[in-house]
Amino acid sequence: MAIVLIPALYGLGWLTAQPIGYAMPLASTSRLSLIGTVITFVLFILVLPSWVRQRWNSRQPWLTLGVRSRRGEASAGACLLQGLLRSAGLLLLICCPLLLGSWGRWLGELTTADAVNALLLCFGLGFAEELVFRGWLWGELNALTGPRQAVIGQAAIFSLAHTRFDQGFLPMLGLLMGLLLLGLILAVQRRLDGGSLWGCIGLHGGLVGGWFALRSGLLQVSPSAPEWLIGPGGAHANPLGGVVGIVALSLLLWRQLTALARAARP
Repeated sequence: MAIVLIPALYGLGWLTAQPIGYAMPLASTSRLSLIGTVITFVLFILVLPSWVRQRWNSRQPWLTLGVRSRRGEASAGACLLQGLLRSAGLLLLICCPLLLGSWGRWLGELTTADAVNALLLCFGLGFAEELVFRGWLWGELNALTGPRQAVIGQAAIFSLAHTRFDQGFLPMLGLLMGLLLLGLILAVQRRLDGGSLWGCIGLHGGLVGGWFALRSGLLQVSPSAPEWLIGPGGAHANPLGGVVGIVALSLLLWRQLTALARAARP
């Protein structure tokens, strides 16, 4: 059942969006696709509580998924803020070589529309993807395979779902590695936050929204910037697939695992 849930909801979302295409003949294919995706996520939100109650035998589905925090633990706001700060630190590490190496120039310009888009990506996409990958998918894999395999499995699926396979072997391999590390980091972050999903939302959303804001006007990146530094993708480069991104993510994961091991000691 878990395998067919998302495809079934996506199919319903796509079918629901089609009448909009007939009512708005000038609507672009990408806009219709976005509308279908939003409808799919709304359906997912509606189905999820009952799914968790029945499949996971949980009386508090939003607490189990990490959307609500337990009493006595860090608040959602505190976890979200810490995640945003971590994403800012990672983006700073990525931008420093660009600025110091003359491949980038700070402009500091951002239109209102781009700022709104960056915020929507940060909090909208961050929440949606973390609820799917570190909330629902991780829980399903945990029930099917056990905790250790579930952590690796959700990171692998997350990496495969976000990697473009039309960029050559080495760029693809770098992107797969960077996204796999991010998936592991987000899972460990949820463990460190006592099961709360909000630190993951801040970190993931901050990276996506922050990079969008940087490329939209805050930072000018030279076309001659090397792919190993800026990451694969050309005009839509993903820095997590570059050497700096992979090294920065590896260091963050090492620090997280050290903190997790320290917290587990009696």
